[in-house]
Amino acid sequence: MDTKTITETKQVVQNSMDYTMFSWSKQKGINPIAIEYGEGVYLYDYDGKRIIDFSSGLMNVNIGHGNQRITEAVVNQMKQIAYVTPSCVTKVRGDLGKKLAEICPGDLNRSFFTLCGATSIENAIKLARLYTGKHKILSRYQSYHGSSNGAMTASGDPRKLPVDSQQAPNFVHFDLPIAYRWEYGAESFLKEAVESLERIVAYEGPGNIAAIMLEGENGSSGCLKYPEGYLKAVRKICDDNGILLIMDEVMSGFGRTGKWFGFQNHGIIPDMIAMAKGLTCGYLPFGCLQVSERIAARFDDQVLAMGLTYAAHPVSCAAALETLQIYEDDHLIENAAEMGRYMDTRIEEMKKQHPSIGDWRNTGLLGCLELVKNRDTKEPFAPFNAKPDQMVIMNKVAASLKEQGLYTFVRWSYIFIAPPLCITKEQIDEGLAIISQALKIADEATV
Repeated sequence: MDTKTITETKQVVQNSMDYTMFSWSKQKGINPIAIEYGEGVYLYDYDGKRIIDFSSGLMNVNIGHGNQRITEAVVNQMKQIAYVTPSCVTKVRGDLGKKLAEICPGDLNRSFFTLCGATSIENAIKLARLYTGKHKILSRYQSYHGSSNGAMTASGDPRKLPVDSQQAPNFVHFDLPIAYRWEYGAESFLKEAVESLERIVAYEGPGNIAAIMLEGENGSSGCLKYPEGYLKAVRKICDDNGILLIMDEVMSGFGRTGKWFGFQNHGIIPDMIAMAKGLTCGYLPFGCLQVSERIAARFDDQVLAMGLTYAAHPVSCAAALETLQIYEDDHLIENAAEMGRYMDTRIEEMKKQHPSIGDWRNTGLLGCLELVKNRDTKEPFAPFNAKPDQMVIMNKVAASLKEQGLYTFVRWSYIFIAPPLCITKEQIDEGLAIISQALKIADEATV
């Protein structure tokens, strides 16, 4: 390691520490990784250290890092036109809309292009209210929909608690039992979940509820599973009460769960799909709200009171269109399903070695290990919204992962495993070997 590299690495980190701010973090005492470049499932720092990315960035770099097909598509579009106002059109805008209509099931044929996941959610909320003339939005406590005002209020994630006073009005939350800790059988699990939601709908008044919003598959709250048949029951509740169903596929969309969208694992079709992350895989910021023909038709002769300066940005559209082609050309969705099954098998083997593994919840390549102090009591190493002094063991586990060269999302008692969809069995084994080593820290603390 030469002096120049050390100096460069230090300067890269220091400039960011001195002149930028970091999300969801104290600003002092952090130690970010300085990434120089990425390729496939790997990141490389300025010291040449290779880091396996086991969470696809923030569960968004589905096609892997450094794919130059996106670079070429973006450069070619910028050579033509880099920006037009949303009232103008470009060829790539129409091509992308047409491609998304082909991918999406049912009559979800209309795209309203946004900037990111949060802006897709914000516009879904606004459109649901405009279309129905109703005002309440129902969503799950253990969910995350974004950090803008409306999206954060819709979330049940405790990261919103410091800004509770800024919550937007007319959001109502409901709870779902957690399968790992449900002791009364699968049939009653579904029954309790459905009846609980039905009670909330009755209490709040179906004539007031514009939409129910759920993640296609749960993500950063711990990959918590829906009871089998639950989303079909929610779809019926919506249909019976004139309520729209919005599926948040920002994290679970675009092959992450082994299908184009997470809800397709549950046999339903929603009224709207909020998209981002895997749409461009982080190569450029972009999002989309996909809307049914029925909803879109309302605005044929009525003003659609929604707009963004960078809506349908041609360069981002070009990145998205090429990304969708890569999914198909490289068979990434099929690979996600196959590698997900392989991951399940490998982690079942790891459970025999590591008493700290309490539960493994996974769909495709959207998975989460829950670590527990005791398998019988299922007491987690860190509770929901754990305080710093409750994170001692998990912080040691996270530090071990980082030191060994694995990047992933560690939260409370959870280790998330959501690598790029291009991953191979050998690379899965490489990452799991690192996790296995780190789990020895937790194993020693089990009782």
